[in-house]
Amino acid sequence: MFRYTKLTALREVGFWLLAIVFLAPFYFLVTTALKSDEEVLTSSNLALPTSLDFSNFLEVLTAQGNSNVVLGLVNSILITAGAIALLVLLGSLTGYVIARSTRRWSRAVYYLFLIAIVLPTQLGTVPLYIGARTIGLTGSVWGMIVLYTGMLLPLSIFLYAGFFRGLGTEYEEAATIDGASRTQTFFRIVLPLMSPATGTVAILAGLIVWNDFFTSLIFLGGSANQTLPVAMYYYIGSLVSSWNKIFAIVIVSMIPILAFYLFAQKRFIQGFAGGLKG
Repeated sequence: MFRYTKLTALREVGFWLLAIVFLAPFYFLVTTALKSDEEVLTSSNLALPTSLDFSNFLEVLTAQGNSNVVLGLVNSILITAGAIALLVLLGSLTGYVIARSTRRWSRAVYYLFLIAIVLPTQLGTVPLYIGARTIGLTGSVWGMIVLYTGMLLPLSIFLYAGFFRGLGTEYEEAATIDGASRTQTFFRIVLPLMSPATGTVAILAGLIVWNDFFTSLIFLGGSANQTLPVAMYYYIGSLVSSWNKIFAIVIVSMIPILAFYLFAQKRFIQGFAGGLKG
């Protein structure tokens, strides 16, 4: 029987204090973004805004030129969603073949993908840019989707292969006996069972692609298809100390990826727990 003791109360107080510490930056972020220019300079950082001022968000969302946040937001959503879709499709298929193959080459290929995860991507930036420019992948949304897919595919394959190795073959054998083809078995039986792995791949890849600044700046430089981090860079660079507008654009950039994480966090936690158990 559970007993509420003094130690339990101390633990609860400690967790509440820890939560307050972690949530404090979000408090400052939201309250400052909702203050006017005059109130930011005259009021305390701890004080709540006297009136909710959404003009900062309106100014951020109506910026034009290199600071076009709305266009950057749309491009980031398209690039992130496209990269996640390809990573899930190609990563699951490749990981399944590697995990189920009994030949020696499968283990060698698996370690090659593992090495590709360890090597810094920046080492291949120059030859990758030259190759991408040669075949016309620079400056376009589709080109960035292909680039991010190639860069993060080793991570996707590594995660999927690990989960597939921990999955028994009983369901696949039963589907084969019932007359299902390999393709039907994979997409109707195996892949749905890998939803925790899919959530893990989607969230990790989504966070990397969404927050990436360096690759977008290099491969989309000078084009009209810049992503949100690049638009934020140009917008914030034009400001001196307008923290209310800076925090407003930070909140705008956080909302889509935070909503996606809240939507997929259950699968992500299941995938993480499955990985630890395996």
